[in-house]
Amino acid sequence: MDQEPPFGETYKTLLHNSSLGEPKDENPLIVEECDLPLIDLSQLNAERDKCIKQITQAAREWGFFQVVNHGISQKVLKILKDEQTKVFHLPFQKKIEDNFLNLSANSYRWGNSKATFLRHVPWSEALHLSLADISRMDECKSTLRSTIEAFVAVAASLAQSLAEILSQILGIKSTYFQENCPPNTSYLRLNRYPPCPFPSKAFGLMPHTDSSFLTILYQDHVGGLQLLKDGKWFRVKPNPQALVINIGDLFQALSNDVFKSIKHRVVSSEEVERFSVAYFYCPSSDAVIQSCCSTKRLLPAVYKHFSFREYQQQVRKDVEATGDKVGLSRFLL
Repeated sequence: MDQEPPFGETYKTLLHNSSLGEPKDENPLIVEECDLPLIDLSQLNAERDKCIKQITQAAREWGFFQVVNHGISQKVLKILKDEQTKVFHLPFQKKIEDNFLNLSANSYRWGNSKATFLRHVPWSEALHLSLADISRMDECKSTLRSTIEAFVAVAASLAQSLAEILSQILGIKSTYFQENCPPNTSYLRLNRYPPCPFPSKAFGLMPHTDSSFLTILYQDHVGGLQLLKDGKWFRVKPNPQALVINIGDLFQALSNDVFKSIKHRVVSSEEVERFSVAYFYCPSSDAVIQSCCSTKRLLPAVYKHFSFREYQQQVRKDVEATGDKVGLSRFLL
């Protein structure tokens, strides 16, 4: 189909050599199923202290949790999936045009030109949008734009609320996130995972952590999201009523390792495509991330101070050099 990125042709050599030198510890077949902690956010009104305890416990123990009664309607989520399906089903040559949807260059992404192993090639395509880009989206995609705006409006408020709840036990001032995460510094990513003919050799999205404070994910019914906990990979069962929340690298550093940014991946289906939408709650480039040492444990700082710009630059440098992200270990004291 002319909508599909040319994975097979582009990565022919890596496909041919997929058994040579590949990492041996990322077998996508060794997986257990798990039910992530499920938190009803309506309880923030009725039993606030209990709900806050559930959120902080899940962030400590899992780094991942699900929320229901989150404020994004099923109607918005359905329209958003329908609209992103239409966009990703456009011809591939259309999607790689410079001004696709009137968005910034490189908003449409697929594959990994720096990959040295097949496992470094994400068998997926995405629209990666800064929130400032949404308003300039092509007029002919007005339904997509308005639905994205509806999704983002609630996701942004939800992310800030959750961040403020989690920061309470860290002794961080209540205005920290308002001051460092202005409205247009976060990102939205629309993902499509085409059927993959050899899911045991290539990931839909390779194991990674997120370069954000928090990530809010909506995934469809197909499934494929997996997370690493206690040395084991766990398959996350899709819940059509829920959003998945995960701690990002910046919150792990800010919390001085109280909360953990957990490695996760996507394993594609051999038969059906999968869609998801991710909102990455991020600060301004100049925001300085400083490990909080005023927790009850009173441990010394684990990480040196760094700006979000420095972190992004280091991630890009590592990906350019190795095809993979190194992450927080670059900033250990």
